[in-house]
Order: sequence, then structure tokens, then C-alpha cells
Amino acid sequence: MNDLQKASMWKRISAFLFDGIMLGIVAVLFAWCLSHALGFDRYSRALDEAYERYGRQFGVNFQLSLAEYDALSPQELETLNTAYNAFCADEEAEAAYHMMIRLTLLIVLLGIQAAFVLMEFLIPLKLGNGQTLGKKIFGIALMRQDFVRINGRILFVRAMIGKCIVETVIPVMIVMMIWLGALGLAGTLVLLGLLLVQALMLLFTRNRLLIHDALAFTVAVDYASQMIFADREAMIAYHQKVQAEKAARETY
Repeated sequence: MNDLQKASMWKRISAFLFDGIMLGIVAVLFAWCLSHALGFDRYSRALDEAYERYGRQFGVNFQLSLAEYDALSPQELETLNTAYNAFCADEEAEAAYHMMIRLTLLIVLLGIQAAFVLMEFLIPLKLGNGQTLGKKIFGIALMRQDFVRINGRILFVRAMIGKCIVETVIPVMIVMMIWLGALGLAGTLVLLGLLLVQALMLLFTRNRLLIHDALAFTVAVDYASQMIFADREAMIAYHQKVQAEKAARETY
């Protein structure tokens, strides 16, 4: 039997927080570069100018909170609807609005994915043993659950499919679509379902696994004390050697 030396909870939390902060910074930087490359500010200015123009023309404020909207009188509500209909009839304003929505979703999606490619795939691939910067600092490594060193394919499944798409992109996109009014109860149920699955796996799986570890068949271990084998043949050879040494020490 191999002895599993799991990384302590405080080390895992510390590495998670460090990596999360770094990932967020890199994602924002990528998103900022994408926004300039795709001309996001141009559409944003056009939309602001349209809101200001129609707001001034009809004497309304488009940037109302829900409480302010509910407090409008019937006449004020009718004026606001008239201004909104005039805004929607403006093809340039309407095009700027829809382009803003598309670019926002695209920039957030690509920014997150680019950050994960760099911080959770390329850097761990370079450092070896699946170590991100946080894992390297706090002495954590990844290995397969059968005690064999992970390879690039496993790291890709864990980082890009598990952590990036399932655990990050899908929830973020659902939240943004709910905020934009494109998803309602169905989006909320999917989001709650993902959170419930994560919680159940963390509480009831043998090694307290999250979705990305379950998909990639990996586990986070203490790098200093865990024996990680290069492949299954090396693991088998090691156990044969141990058994042979044990048999040699026994007296008959």
C-alpha cells in the first residue's frame, strides 16, 4: 500500500488564495488588452452619448435603481417608456448596446481562459508536478490518485476543463446572463446545482475531491513527503523491491 501524504488544509487554502489573486490580476490584464484591441471604449462612449441625448430630450434618467423605478408615477413611467422606445428606434444606439453586450461577454470569457492557460496550465507544465506559483510557494504538488506523476493531458483536463470551464466560466457566464436578464430561474437552478455538486464531493468523497480533481483523477499532496512515481512500471518495481527486501529480512 502507498502512503498518501495529503497537503494540509491551511497550505491548500493559502495556495488557493494566492493563485486566485494572481489569476484575477492576469485575467483583468488580458481583459483590458482585449477591450482596447476590440474597441470596447468606442461602443461604450456611443452608448453613453445616446443615453445622455435621449435622457436630456425627454427629461428622464435611464440609470434608475429598482427602488427609484418602483417609485415613479404613472406619468413619469410613461415618459420613461417613450424615451426608451425612442432609444430603441435609434439604430446606431441599439447597435452600440448589443455590441457592448457581446463584447462584454467575449472579453470576460477570453480573459478568464487566457489567465487559466498561463497560470494553471503553462506555468505548472514548466514547473512540473502540476505546481502553480501558489503550490510551489507552499510546497504542494499534484499527482494521479494512483501515485503516478501527472502529464500534460491530465493537467489540461484538470486546469482547462475542470477548473476553467466547469468551475469558473460556466458559473460566471450564468451570473452575467442573469444580470443581463437573458436567464432567469433556469440559470439560477444550474448555478445552484453546480455549487451543490461541489459541496457534496468535498464532503463525501474519500479524498475530499473537487470537480477538477475528480475529472482528472488527481490529488494535491505534500511535495516534501509524498513519493510520486514516474509511471506505473516504476511504482510496481518499487513495491517489488520493498517486498524482496522485506522477505530477505524475515527468518524462516
